[in-house]
Amino acid sequence: MNQFAIRNLLVAVGAFAMASAIVPSDASAQAFWEAMFNNSGGGSGRQAIKISKRYSKGTIIVSFGDKRLYYIHRRGEAMSYPVAIPTGDASWSGNSNISMKKVNPSWTPTAKMRRENPKLPAFVPGGHPRNPLGVRALYLGQTLYRIHGTDAPWTIGTAVSHGCIRMYNEDVLDLYPRVKIGAPVIVTWKGIRSKQFAAVISSKRKRTRR
Repeated sequence: MNQFAIRNLLVAVGAFAMASAIVPSDASAQAFWEAMFNNSGGGSGRQAIKISKRYSKGTIIVSFGDKRLYYIHRRGEAMSYPVAIPTGDASWSGNSNISMKKVNPSWTPTAKMRRENPKLPAFVPGGHPRNPLGVRALYLGQTLYRIHGTDAPWTIGTAVSHGCIRMYNEDVLDLYPRVKIGAPVIVTWKGIRSKQFAAVISSKRKRTRR
C-alpha cells in the first residue's frame, strides 16, 4: 500500500471514529486536525514553483485544467497545491476576490444538494470532523463558492464538487494565513506553465558543469 493510500485510510478511520463521538469543541477539533495532518506538507503534493512574473504577489490562480491552486508568493514564485474541482455541470471560470475568511466554518447544504441527497444533514457545525468544509474556508466574492478544506481527502485531484475548490486540510492550513481579504482570484481552465524549484536548480547545475 503506497503512502497516499495509507494516509487516506488513516484519515477515513479517524474521521469515522470521531463522528461517532460527541461533536468536539473548536479547540479539540483543531487539535484533532493538526495532530492528523501536522501541517508539514509531507505527501500533500504542494510544491514551491517558478511561474510567470506577470502575476502580482498575493494573487490566487485556480487552474481546473491542472487541478491545482497557485498562490503567488512573490513575482515569479508560487506555492502550488492539488485541489478537487467542480463537476462538469457545476464548472465555472472568471475573476473574483477573497471576501471573507473563516476558521472552522459551519456548513449548510443548499436545497439542491438536499434534493439530490435527502440523507444530508440540514446543518454541520464548525469543527466537526465530518464537516465538508474542513478546517478553513476562503469565500469568493458574493458567491456561495469557497476555497476550503475537506472531510474527504481522497477526492483531491478529482472533479467532484458543486462549484467550490477543495484542498487537503493541511494545505488549506498552510494557505490560509498567507491570504489577505481582497486578494484577487483567477479561476481558469487553462493550464499554468510552471517549473518546480528542484527542476530549476538541477538545470542550473547542469549548465554550470558544462
